[in-house]
Amino acid sequence: MSVLLFTIIVLAGAFLAGLVGSLTGLGGGVIIIPLLTLALGVDIHYAIGASIISVIATSSGSAAAYVKEGITNIRIGMFLEIATTISAIIGAVVTVYINPGYIAVIFGLILLFSAAMMVRKKVDRSDNDTSGKLALFFKLNGSYPVDGMVKKYAVHNVAGGFFMMFIAGIISGLLGIGSGALKVIAMDNIMRIPFKVSTTTSNFMMGVTAAASAIVYLHRGQIDPGIAMPVTVGVLLGATIGSKILVKTKTDKLKVVFAIVVTFLALQMIYNGLSGKL
Repeated sequence: MSVLLFTIIVLAGAFLAGLVGSLTGLGGGVIIIPLLTLALGVDIHYAIGASIISVIATSSGSAAAYVKEGITNIRIGMFLEIATTISAIIGAVVTVYINPGYIAVIFGLILLFSAAMMVRKKVDRSDNDTSGKLALFFKLNGSYPVDGMVKKYAVHNVAGGFFMMFIAGIISGLLGIGSGALKVIAMDNIMRIPFKVSTTTSNFMMGVTAAASAIVYLHRGQIDPGIAMPVTVGVLLGATIGSKILVKTKTDKLKVVFAIVVTFLALQMIYNGLSGKL
């Protein structure tokens, strides 16, 4: 395969990944890594390196808009990034010592979990009557705009959320994905932050987490510009268009279809990992 053809395929695949990823909230990495490894035969470490760069780009672009709208809780994001950045570096360092087949299996299992999280019913939590002691100490409680009004919310179980973020960071550094499903669990289910705030704050955090692990991959020479460039450009374009479509479109049916596709990719990654084809 020529370099030009390879670049065109990666660019087109990354565009689709960014488009669908932004519509479903999973991000482009869940498609990019299977595309590069299964379809194009790229070493999984280089695929992860390219995915990490695309996560930084997309998170930086979309996070700015959410911060401007006042939805993102920057204080929570900065606090939880202490856990995610440290653990992301640990995950990135550990990757080199793990068999690529095992990484593929772990990636497949995380995809299955993400697919299940995507189709589950979202519960918008808005309990502002009580608050955790740590949340009060670190001043993590906040508010966000809803239908022209400002709605306050309280934060709970900060320690549990911090621990879950540590796990999310390891997965992010190990697999090169935003691990948004785990981060949303930490903030939505454990810390009981409203879903809109948890998803936007998670998006804000992804870029910083990815940047921490990217340093390790860059040092090892596992970020190839020839792969990372078309991946980043494609995902950025797709995510930009997807965010505009998202405002006008109901994505419930799309999420079910995408969950089926992600499940198929996950099973393929697990099979290829166990059979030693990666």
